[in-house]
Amino acid sequence: MNRTQLEYFVSVAELKNFTKAAQKHFVSQTAITQQIQNLEESLHTRLFDRRKRPVKLTEAGEVFLNEAKAILERMNGAVVKLANVSTSESGTIRLGYTNGYENSRLSRVLREYRRSHPNVFFICKSMDCGAMAQALLNEELDIIFTWDRDDIIKRSGLVWRTVEESTLDVVVYNTHPFVNRTRLTRKDLREEKLIYLAPSGELYEDGYYQKYKDAGYEPQVIHYSDDINSILMMVSAEEGITVMPTYITNKITRLDGVECIPLVGANENAAIVAVWKEDCRNPRVRDFLEGIRGN
Repeated sequence: MNRTQLEYFVSVAELKNFTKAAQKHFVSQTAITQQIQNLEESLHTRLFDRRKRPVKLTEAGEVFLNEAKAILERMNGAVVKLANVSTSESGTIRLGYTNGYENSRLSRVLREYRRSHPNVFFICKSMDCGAMAQALLNEELDIIFTWDRDDIIKRSGLVWRTVEESTLDVVVYNTHPFVNRTRLTRKDLREEKLIYLAPSGELYEDGYYQKYKDAGYEPQVIHYSDDINSILMMVSAEEGITVMPTYITNKITRLDGVECIPLVGANENAAIVAVWKEDCRNPRVRDFLEGIRGN
């Protein structure tokens, strides 16, 4: 039993709907269902009667709901206490990052900072851009790492800085005619079916999309998603090709059937920016940013 399982259970119990609970937590319905099944297995009892619509708590579920809320309240209280610690040696940093950035150097940066600040506690959340931006504005997060073309950086009262720039790769299935190419340009993709990596989970004409138009054509986007693993699986299944930052493709080691080819051309890169509130009251954030600067 873990915190995520308890949070998902409470959400389904209150919303009486697995789909709505998944939307609340920005995950798939499958993820919600699996975590609750794992929770039920650990408790050796059924918590929901899934035969009814809307779903209904069993008698055991009704009893456990109050206990789950109490446990979460105590856990949240503990986190708040940690966040209020303001000495130079202790504290909490609540950090959000765009989907896919977990494959970057971020984990190394966190690890190295923790070694010099062993009493600082990181709470990390992977989120789509829109939800992450709102969490920062609501002071639910202290700092976020997002794409450089995220509209959040235009908001007043926020400060941002580029922390990493990455080249881009075209990811193709291993029977594709491009597979023996050593480099590709945006113009080479004119006739290709594209599976578009959309960090916000929505397709809109941002700067990355505009690059296709600058190459003289409207991209043939057959699907878009912020789920990197699903996109790679679709490429492997020969549904289409995709373009991803190299910090993601560098760590594609377990998926058969795909090849990565450098995308070349002027300004063919993706940048990640750190964003935080100008009046951020968490002293650990400033320390952490200095640590990033040195990496």
